[in-house]
Amino acid sequence: MRRFPGPAILILLFAVGSSSAPAAPHKGHTVVLGAVRKVAYSETGDPAGAAPGEDSLKIRALLIDGALKEWTTGDAHDVTDRSFVVRRALRLNDALPSDQPAKDPKGAWVWQRGPWLLVDRVTGHIAALKLPDYDPGVSQVAWFRDYGAYCGLTPSGKSLYAVVAQIAARKPVLAKRLAAFDAASHSDPACASPEWQREPLRVTFHPAGKDAMAYDIVPGSAVLVEDSDDEAETHSPSK
Repeated sequence: MRRFPGPAILILLFAVGSSSAPAAPHKGHTVVLGAVRKVAYSETGDPAGAAPGEDSLKIRALLIDGALKEWTTGDAHDVTDRSFVVRRALRLNDALPSDQPAKDPKGAWVWQRGPWLLVDRVTGHIAALKLPDYDPGVSQVAWFRDYGAYCGLTPSGKSLYAVVAQIAARKPVLAKRLAAFDAASHSDPACASPEWQREPLRVTFHPAGKDAMAYDIVPGSAVLVEDSDDEAETHSPSK
């Protein structure tokens, strides 16, 4: 008579087989910036300010797994091998409550340059960056590593500052007053894009009507934390 294995042996064999079975491959995300297209644009519709003679804005679609998530404008900057920053393009309803419904539904919408976005290619997560004293009409961000250098404007709107922000850091790495600021009579642009130098790590600001000002930056560790996309799958439920 053939003897069948007991329950304990069956459980052991099942456990061994389960541990040796290959784990299911983790599904990644496809993050793509689409082709450049032009949209109607005017300085009146954008508080960030249009360049002289600029009548169109170049935008690109941010697609994640083939789905449109955001519209973007300008060049993207790779922060790490999996994260990048890019500026958002906003399409706002410009119709007043007293306006009559337009025959052309496109006539009530205007395009604007928006905030900077941090995009994770692995998780597909998109986050809006909160840059200290960032003003869309004044600040032109120059990126290097996970640092963003730009001329910032204080909440009172009366002082122009040299700012270096580090992604995910609470306080700016650098915040130095450059000059007084008058919204009614300031130069356009009020500050040119800063310039970076690697060794030694230095950034130079160019406020309008002032001499260039350079500041040495003490290099620090990156504070950007990139989460794993399968964290929810491996997390055990709390008791």
